[in-house]
Amino acid sequence: MNRSSLEKPAAPRRLNYFERYLSLWVGLCMLAGVLTGKAIPGAIEQLRGMEFGAGSQINIPIAVLIWLMIVPMMMKVDFASIRNVGRRPKGLLVTLFVNWLVKPFSMALIAWLFFRLIFSAWIPRTDADQYIAGCIILAAAPCTAMVFVWSYLTDGDPAYTLVQVSINDLVMLFLFAPIVRFLVNGASSLHVPFQVLLYAVGIFIVIPLLGGSALRAWFIRAHGREWFEKSLLPRFAPVSMLALLATLVLIFAFQADNITGKPFHVVLIAIPILLQVYFNSSLTYGLMRVFRVRHAVAAPGALIGASNFFELAVATAIALFGPGSGAALATVVGVLIEVPVMLSVCSFCNRTRHWFPET
Repeated sequence: MNRSSLEKPAAPRRLNYFERYLSLWVGLCMLAGVLTGKAIPGAIEQLRGMEFGAGSQINIPIAVLIWLMIVPMMMKVDFASIRNVGRRPKGLLVTLFVNWLVKPFSMALIAWLFFRLIFSAWIPRTDADQYIAGCIILAAAPCTAMVFVWSYLTDGDPAYTLVQVSINDLVMLFLFAPIVRFLVNGASSLHVPFQVLLYAVGIFIVIPLLGGSALRAWFIRAHGREWFEKSLLPRFAPVSMLALLATLVLIFAFQADNITGKPFHVVLIAIPILLQVYFNSSLTYGLMRVFRVRHAVAAPGALIGASNFFELAVATAIALFGPGSGAALATVVGVLIEVPVMLSVCSFCNRTRHWFPET
């Protein structure tokens, strides 16, 4: 009997119980938020009025919760790993091309077509502009957190995935604000104040990025990398998820009147987002195959191209247009559909592993 016959087959990659039913928890938080907003509107209005400055639209409770979400995710990012990417750059170049030269612009076009033309009989123009803006903001923020989960489920190369995420974070610092402003101004009648957008980038990218990097360096220096990655980081995962769910409760409490008055709009918003997700994941995966990138890089790259940094997207939509805006609603619809959609992309990638070279 040879050695291979004695080896046990690798256990299938699985999400834990909480992650597997994340869509359910998100849906329950949405429902809880709406019910809370309708039950105690006065208290919710007081929470909504807590801003960093008059007219800033940056809500303090939501900002704190989003920091609790993002900082632990930023602690996972090792920017020192970027120096090793030069040896196999094709996968990274495909990811950057789709994320920054295709994804935001294709979403702007798809959203404009659906909300201005196809859905024009059901969605007023003022709401359409808000939904277009929310979709653009969502597409202009590539995923940095859940990609690590999707990479694991597809047996992705964790080091290369880390590089893809790290470089996307760096690019996001410089391109997110100008792309959002350019596309929202061009695809809708809304005006995006660049100063407010820069505040949002500073509060929701720069501060968590610097804070996460500083904490990562301090913990590794004090306790070592193995303790940091195997003992500390797993303890932070529930914090991020709970902060996400609490944020959704608040957002949907702020949106209660908007949602109960327009439930059909939630369904319509999901359609162009779904189309855009599958388009970009297919494009990325196809280009990876054309350039003969190995599957351990191609699959995470396709998932990065499909998913979104929805924490940043929600925060930016709130900062620009307010917690009760249609733009914020559109970004939250993206959160609701992301997990089942990403699981379907993971399944497809796993079934087509044989399309790609092993090395």
